[in-house]
Amino acid sequence: MSRKLRCLVVDDSALYRKIVREVLTSLPDVEVVGAVNDGVKALEQIEALKPDLVTLDLEMPRLDGIGVLRELQKRQLGVTAIMVSAFTKHGAKATTEALGLGAFDFILKPTTDSLDESIKQLRHDLTPKLKACRLHRAAHPAPRRGAAPARPQRPAPPAARRPAPRRAPGIRPEVVAIGISTGGPQTLTKILPKLPKNFPAPIVIVQHMPPMFTKSLADDLDRRCQLRVMEATQGQPVRPGEILIAPGGRQMRIVKQANGSVIQLTDDPPERNCKPAADFLFRSVAKSFGPRALGVVLTGMGDDGTEGARLMKAAGAPIFTQDEATCVVYGMPKSIVDNGLADEVLPLERVHDHLIAAAAGRVLV
Repeated sequence: MSRKLRCLVVDDSALYRKIVREVLTSLPDVEVVGAVNDGVKALEQIEALKPDLVTLDLEMPRLDGIGVLRELQKRQLGVTAIMVSAFTKHGAKATTEALGLGAFDFILKPTTDSLDESIKQLRHDLTPKLKACRLHRAAHPAPRRGAAPARPQRPAPPAARRPAPRRAPGIRPEVVAIGISTGGPQTLTKILPKLPKNFPAPIVIVQHMPPMFTKSLADDLDRRCQLRVMEATQGQPVRPGEILIAPGGRQMRIVKQANGSVIQLTDDPPERNCKPAADFLFRSVAKSFGPRALGVVLTGMGDDGTEGARLMKAAGAPIFTQDEATCVVYGMPKSIVDNGLADEVLPLERVHDHLIAAAAGRVLV
């Protein structure tokens, strides 16, 4: 998108409307087209102003943020929504629901007592989300209202970026490690429930989310999946039939012990501004499992996971990535492909089939 990103601010708090509007106005290539205080007015203004993006409060009079998202889907309005969430258990649960309803991403409401600090925090949090939004909208233009969504074409990767040769079948992974970020909750919801209850390898996941939100995501996925899904805890065994999600604000690794593999949670610093970080997890998987592992890098902004995947690859483990056409943001997987680390580049709808095959020691074509 070469023109400015047109934004509508929706929040029932006059203070937060002021803060969000001030932050957006200060950013280059952003135009604030309006600000309203409830969901009904939001829909009216979305219809009238046709913004590219709406920052959407969850709790509002007349119609809340969840209600607005449902209406956006129903009316096929083609606007991108970033939720503005409270850092609470209820806020985490509502945000997980919002992401499941198609919200692009979320930010947390500042909790500082200083207006200047709140503005600074919000600018820090919102800037990368807007960058990701622009990339997403450029790669996935909204269909004209009433028109059937066009199925994106999947261009073949250039010769220099083609996947590396695949390994021979026969090695069954003892663990599947997944790194994922922007668009993650929606993507995981489309993959993990399709895995059978007898899936033979444990799955460990780094999803870039803050504390409480990873627990809410795990609980939501657990209700949908045949496998058991949990937020990981210190010392927890890594066992088949279970999916463990790294808790927000902690780094997670796997350590092999005499009686089996366990989770270790640490307060190590962020890596590439991520805590948890896929690189941190993947390093431990490379060390503990060598070729008997499978790395998966799905939709997300940035390049977290690349260095860890390089170590897994060097240890003999294959790496799967999601293709450009089906990523919400083609950042993390692109870095894997660009660095020649991908054994498989898969559309979203085929990821589960390839996971099932790999876990059985087979390679799909």
